[in-house]
Amino acid sequence: MYNDIVNFIQDIYKTKAFIPLHVPVFKGNEKAYVIDAIDSTFVSSIGEYVNRFEDEFAKKVRSKYAIATVNGTSALHIALLLLGVKEDTEVITQPLTFIATCNAINYLGAKPHFVDVDKDSMGLSPTILKAHLTKYAQVKNGKCYNKITKRRISACVPMHTFGHASRIDEIVAICDAFRIPVLEDAAESLGSLYKNQNLGTFGKLGVFSFNGNKIITAGGGGAIVTDDAELAKRAKHLTTTAKLPHRYEYAHDEIGYNYRMPNLNAALLVGQLEKLDSFVKNKRELAKKYETFFQGSTIAFKTEIKHSHSNYWLNVLLLEDKIQRDIFLNFMNDNGIMSRPVWQLMNTMRMFENSEKSPLVNSKWLADRIVNIPSSITP
Repeated sequence: MYNDIVNFIQDIYKTKAFIPLHVPVFKGNEKAYVIDAIDSTFVSSIGEYVNRFEDEFAKKVRSKYAIATVNGTSALHIALLLLGVKEDTEVITQPLTFIATCNAINYLGAKPHFVDVDKDSMGLSPTILKAHLTKYAQVKNGKCYNKITKRRISACVPMHTFGHASRIDEIVAICDAFRIPVLEDAAESLGSLYKNQNLGTFGKLGVFSFNGNKIITAGGGGAIVTDDAELAKRAKHLTTTAKLPHRYEYAHDEIGYNYRMPNLNAALLVGQLEKLDSFVKNKRELAKKYETFFQGSTIAFKTEIKHSHSNYWLNVLLLEDKIQRDIFLNFMNDNGIMSRPVWQLMNTMRMFENSEKSPLVNSKWLADRIVNIPSSITP
């Protein structure tokens, strides 16, 4: 069957050459806008395309405000800071995520606290989260604390895995009850919806990534979104080195960060954003082809959960076990079809192995079986 899969993917992409996992497509106004930005001489963080991208991105995801940053990790860092995450507090997140989620938590001296995912969504499980908090958390003076470690639980960061929605409304409701602010890691899920609402807009703050392999890209880049005017104002201030406005003086009123997106990247993203709807449509059509192909097979194709509309950023197969997963990965890559497993679970890494955690049965089950296959926009 593996030969049939290779042939099927080669037929989709109309090539016998090596097929990458996900490559960008620049077929709109990207070059024209970048040239315009170059001609303007405003190529750094001051330029009309930065503001234009923020305005258009906020409208696209139906958020009141968007703040453009140099990458998704910087967006996570600032968003956590805005929520009041401090040293020696705990931030709940999932072990099945890209390392940037946990790195940003550690930048502030906080500690990740891992809670298991649901098998179907691959995202943070509201059922497990509620049971875990009921057992180990308590609210005192309007803040949540871990009854065992005595540390404050300062935030919760669910991540929408491979563009698929988690049950984010339930997660937010549970966290509200325990007085835990929610930051959505929507790095992979631009264009995805849950109950007709854009992912990234359910929590107090949401963050996106425009890395080279994302559904739209400027080679790098990130964004913070929020409906809170004060948080948006502070996010923009902190990401521009906390510089006070003045015609010529360099005055800064607190520690800031040089995280503002350059105008060149923003110009490229304005062009990419114009193509987002067509990209999502194309990727959903590709996912339907994969779903049909794998029906009745011992290999399962991962589909979106009920009430969601996924961008299918990276398509996911579930193999029978880790042995079959590795056989599949070797065969595909040996035959020119780039395939890869999910990230190493965060709790198994040396930096995070002593973190607080719930039983992580589902995460381990998924990590042993998940394989990503080519997911680029098709010809």
